[in-house]
Amino acid sequence: MSNGHFYPVGIPGQPWGPEERAAWLARQIKHRSYADDVLSAIDKLRNRFDVTEYGATDYATEHFSLLVVRSRDWRDDLPLMIVTGGVHGYETSGVHGALQFLEQHASDYAGKANLLVVPCVSPWAYERIHRWNPNALDPNRNFVKHSPAGESAALVDLLEPLRDRALMHIDLHETTDSDESEFRPALASRDGKPFEPGEIPDGFYLVDDADQPQPEFQRFVIDAVAKVTHIAPADARDEIIGSPLLMPGVIKFPVKKWNLCAGITNARYATTTEVYPDSPRATPQQCNDAQVAAIRAAIDFALAHP
Repeated sequence: MSNGHFYPVGIPGQPWGPEERAAWLARQIKHRSYADDVLSAIDKLRNRFDVTEYGATDYATEHFSLLVVRSRDWRDDLPLMIVTGGVHGYETSGVHGALQFLEQHASDYAGKANLLVVPCVSPWAYERIHRWNPNALDPNRNFVKHSPAGESAALVDLLEPLRDRALMHIDLHETTDSDESEFRPALASRDGKPFEPGEIPDGFYLVDDADQPQPEFQRFVIDAVAKVTHIAPADARDEIIGSPLLMPGVIKFPVKKWNLCAGITNARYATTTEVYPDSPRATPQQCNDAQVAAIRAAIDFALAHP
């Protein structure tokens, strides 16, 4: 270890081995309860929705049930809309926005669409307020069959039979100040690369699929969210987090090539939300509301353009 390194774990220029990963894991502290915050909220939905365990993760002595919430009036002739949150456990409004949508609005789509909602993909990381799982793996770069990340493998297995039936998939995320202070430095250290500081955008934005862009869909969602919270402006290079701006509040990634959650299925309409919870212009409730507005707009647009 080097005291002059940009991250407390690792040696400059050397990827982490087992010793460094163990040192990193020892630094992780449980800050909140998946059972209290998420499972208890899902339990309250059981009288209106079908709730099942689609998998589980076991880390040391900790067992986490992975739950999916589905429309009770599921019909094969209805379009399928997928909502995922908590792929990165520290991105709080993704989890609580999905739960808020289920509690307040999901019933509005009864008889119109099949809803499949996974509020918290990564429970261990939710409790640690972290991006990675305990193996220092980012679930959102590992959504492949037989993934080394158990959280990712379980979700891929759940959605695999529905790959060609999904019409819309919205994956709920946040971009936080800790991306720049903790998670990007940790990533660079883990991979033995130099850390290059970036810029955190102040506001909400979306990530489109570079290989199947849907600009009108993205614009519709952005317009809906703009009524709830502010949209992130481009930086001086006309970019957001290093990606060129396609339109106000929208960038694009090759989601399938990068094994991102929004690319698991072949949904025609796919997007990844990014909320900025550290903004002085947004409260935690506004962040949740922005996620809910995005979900509702995404479903509404897909229903209107099947």
